[in-house]
Amino acid sequence: MIPLCIPEIRGNEWKYIKECLDTNWVSSAGKYVDLFEEKFKEYIGAEKAVVTMNGTAALHLALKILGIGDGDEVIVPSMTFIASVSPITYVGAKPVFADVRKDTFVMDVDKIEELITEKTKAILPVHIYGYMVDMEPLMKLAKKHNLYVIEDATESLGSEYKTSDGRWHKAGTLGDIGCFSFNGNKLITTGAGGMLVTNNNDMGDRGKFLSTQAKIVEENKSFFHPEVGYNFRMPNILAAMGVAQLENIDEYIAIKRNNAKLYNEFLSEVKGIYLPAEKDYFKNCYWLYSMVIKDERGSVRDKLIWALKDKGIETRPFFSSLHNMKPFKECRRGAMSITDDVVANGINLPSSVGLKKEDVVHICNIIKEQLNGNM
Repeated sequence: MIPLCIPEIRGNEWKYIKECLDTNWVSSAGKYVDLFEEKFKEYIGAEKAVVTMNGTAALHLALKILGIGDGDEVIVPSMTFIASVSPITYVGAKPVFADVRKDTFVMDVDKIEELITEKTKAILPVHIYGYMVDMEPLMKLAKKHNLYVIEDATESLGSEYKTSDGRWHKAGTLGDIGCFSFNGNKLITTGAGGMLVTNNNDMGDRGKFLSTQAKIVEENKSFFHPEVGYNFRMPNILAAMGVAQLENIDEYIAIKRNNAKLYNEFLSEVKGIYLPAEKDYFKNCYWLYSMVIKDERGSVRDKLIWALKDKGIETRPFFSSLHNMKPFKECRRGAMSITDDVVANGINLPSSVGLKKEDVVHICNIIKEQLNGNM
């Protein structure tokens, strides 16, 4: 079987985790928690990093830091994993759904301004499958309307964006706050876990405070909690794995980018599909290799998924449109024609770091055979 995307464990994971076990530092206190934050912020290029129990908690924490709550609105793409949107409801705010681009599957910046009202407090771009939102015009729009920007970079760790001054910036560092996930299928994993990053020291300190039960330890006193906080802490044992994984991240990205190049090469002559578009302004980490089938009926994609499954190849359709789901049907939204199209016809192909060239060739040959017979 060729899986969709599984972890790569090839470094110091066993060594660092064993140290935690040998020394009994397995919970949220221990040197690897601080070390993971330090190493991660250095890699990303941010001033502050705060570990969390998962990516959803990081997004929830970001909204709380920025004071977003009852009656507020946050603009977000409809095509994303539900964890991008659920935290908006946790704080009492409402999501407002924006359409995506057909070539990169991310929020279309040109369609955001029409959704802004006096209730809008933030924009939450999602860098999906490794593709990046065009952040420079988005940040200008946010500044014009005095809005916060929270980057959901959970699927784009290591992707980079080039600003007009020619500088490259890692995903998650261009907005007010960036959020990441280290779930088992992500580029690097801690099994479960997340990270919040920011270049605003006050926001970073606030995030650390809230994520650790809003706890203050006063001299000669027990714990003191001046407000309600959250138990979003990451255990030391998971942070140890994160430190080990981070040591190999550049190699993992290079492998994924090379595999994407192979996919593009072998699928370039297949008619009836849209292949990934890497724009001049961003470099894709290719967390997942994604393509869209040109099919108004929406049936060819599903047949392809089953044909690949019969051959032992795991794939995944694009995320379902959230604006069509029961909890969000009453939320405001813009036109969703592109979102509905890519959701109906998008497919993610195997993208593990351990994927070999012969695997890519095998997958592409099956795709060619199936699509030549259906399109």
